[in-house]
Amino acid sequence: MEAENVCANVSRFLFEVFMKEQIYTIPVMDAFREECECPMCLMERKVEGEYIEYILGASLMEPDCRIETNDKGFCRRHFELLYNRQENRLGLGLMIDTHLCEQNKKLEKIFKSRVSSIEKDARVSLKQTETEKLVNKLVSELKNLQSKCTICSKLDYTMDRYIDVIFHLWSKEEEFRKLFNSKKGFCLKHLEQLLDATKKYLSPKEAAIFVNNLLCMQLCNMDRIQKDVNWFTKKFDYRYNDAPWGDSKDALLRSIQKLAGFCELK
Repeated sequence: MEAENVCANVSRFLFEVFMKEQIYTIPVMDAFREECECPMCLMERKVEGEYIEYILGASLMEPDCRIETNDKGFCRRHFELLYNRQENRLGLGLMIDTHLCEQNKKLEKIFKSRVSSIEKDARVSLKQTETEKLVNKLVSELKNLQSKCTICSKLDYTMDRYIDVIFHLWSKEEEFRKLFNSKKGFCLKHLEQLLDATKKYLSPKEAAIFVNNLLCMQLCNMDRIQKDVNWFTKKFDYRYNDAPWGDSKDALLRSIQKLAGFCELK
């Protein structure tokens, strides 16, 4: 009986590992099969959209998620995306309402803890004032709040899992390695993440091979993008009126995304 339980637990564990791997492997493979300037931007954009839908939908009924949104709120980009969806504005209003209540309480508590002291500062001239201490505390609290975002934290977690999969596939699957090396490089944000991740996932020998291939691919495609932008600018010169646009019509869009990652450009 005990042996059967052990086998059942092992089978369950292997099934869970397999399913988890599939959850993250499939989006990675799908993105790397697409023709684009950065496969990781495709993954990030898709996941971001799913989290926007989740926050405006099912999450409103989940106490744990509401606790998180009360504490973290959202960064400017994600407030914009949530609002611009023009979906479930009541739900968004409820989240903002309780988030404001929590943040107002924090700031008020900090202020009230020193209000009598700063009133004294107004009457007495001192080098080290309570007002200065209050300002430092408030600035620290505000910086902490601005560094948080409910969607960013979820997005970062998922993208970290995708990076796990990318390096696993690159190390184990020859087919994926060829696919990886055939791409047009990455945006600079994701290039940095990939380079940094080599320290965690690859041996020194593997890292040398990976970095060499990655940078050769990246520099070649950065040069391609620069030439497309250069030709785009030349097309505004009357001497090139009759010359073909080639691939440069959308050069501004592609170059900005190559430099900064996926942007909501119109």
